[in-house]
Order: sequence, then C-alpha cells, then structure tokens
Amino acid sequence: VIDAAGVPFSAIPVDHRTALRERWGGWYVTGDTGEGPHVGNTVATTAINPTLEIDPANLNLPSVEDRIDSARYLTPYSDAAALMVLEHQTHMTNLLTRTGWEFRAAAHEGRATGDDGAASALDPALAETVDALVDYMVFVDEAPLDDAVQGSAGFEAVFEKRGPFDSQGRTLRSLDLTTRLFRYPCSYMIYTAAFDALPAAAQHAVYERLWQVLSGAEPAARLLLDDRQAIVEILRETKPGLPSYFEPPVR
Repeated sequence: VIDAAGVPFSAIPVDHRTALRERWGGWYVTGDTGEGPHVGNTVATTAINPTLEIDPANLNLPSVEDRIDSARYLTPYSDAAALMVLEHQTHMTNLLTRTGWEFRAAAHEGRATGDDGAASALDPALAETVDALVDYMVFVDEAPLDDAVQGSAGFEAVFEKRGPFDSQGRTLRSLDLTTRLFRYPCSYMIYTAAFDALPAAAQHAVYERLWQVLSGAEPAARLLLDDRQAIVEILRETKPGLPSYFEPPVR
C-alpha cells in the first residue's frame, strides 16, 4: 500500500496463491482482467487507515499513457499477464534457493540428506522444505481467477514461444489465464539453471515427491488425471535427467 508520493505504508508477499483483488498495490497494471478486481493503479489517501479501494476507473487500462509520461520509459505497458508470471517465478526462485541452501547446510552439519535423496531418509526439516517446493511447483492453493485475464503487450505469445515443446506441441509455458495461471499446473522453472544447480540429494528428493503427486499416490495436490498425464508426458520429452520412473499415470 503506497500513498500518492509512492511512500509505502505496508506490504504483503504476493505470488500465485494471492487473490487477484489483493495484488498490485503500488504498481501500474495494464491489460484486461474482466470482472476480476485488483488494487493496481491505486494509492492510499490516509495514513490512519492505509487501505486501497478498488475503483473501476483503475481497472482494464490498455496502457499507462494517460497516467504518466510514458515516453520516458521503454514501454507504456505494465502487462497483467507478465506480472502474474513474475510473481510465480519470484517465489519459485526463493524456494529453489532455500532448498539448495538447506541441503548444503544439512550435509555440512551431518544431518540426513539420504544417500539418494529419498524422502523417507530425509531430515524432517529437509522433508518440509521439499514439500513446500513441490507444492508450489504444482500450484497447490493457487488462487482461482475471477475472470479471464488478457495482457496488453503481447507477453503471452512471446513467453509461450520459448518452450520447450513436446511432440504434441505442448509446453509447460502455456498460459491459461481463464481460471488459473498455466494450462498445465507444473512450473516451467523446472527447466532453469537454478533447478539444475540443486545438490544431487535435493534433486532426487524433489523428483521423488513430484512423482508421488503426479502419479496420484499423493492426492493432496488434487490435480486432475488429465493434467497429471499431460505433465508427465511433457516432462518425459522435454526435461533432461528426468528419472525413468516417471511414467504416464493411470489413476
């Protein structure tokens, strides 16, 4: 929450689990969120009760050209779709960093990391770290969208084009933006250098827990069978080093 001068009153962490109506205070936001309200393009007016009021006049802006001198910037857009992806990516990066740190610290301290990273042999604190990472990867507790979102800068097409794609033309970068962020609820961050740089024990543990979710052995994530099958098929063709036990689930 900021005032008209840009001075912050308060802040909350934001990622894909945050309801849209609570996002983007202090940010310019462009694009169409339909009937889905948010608090972008808005400032607080009183320090006594610094809340942001949702104003229809601040929603669904095609650009910021009527709000600021956009000629001073690279673009007149602050694309809603791009912001949503950034929010997911930022916290995913934090979780990957934390997981790597926790496993390296545990190894240094002689705590159980498992010879092959098996979750059953993990120190409880490491198991909790792995659970948090995998839950976030598969969008457990993702806040549903109130309405379809469409960006204003063509971000969706550019982002999805980066792939990688399987033989059916599917990619984890496919955006949904109607009821949820991604078409296939498994983070594209699995392809990043940050994921590949995890210690071997951490990668083994993450893969084991991810397979428990995608196979249906752990129903807590509540992923639909069609989604789980598609994710496994995509990963098998696009993720180097994926363990061989990742087979298309049947339950």
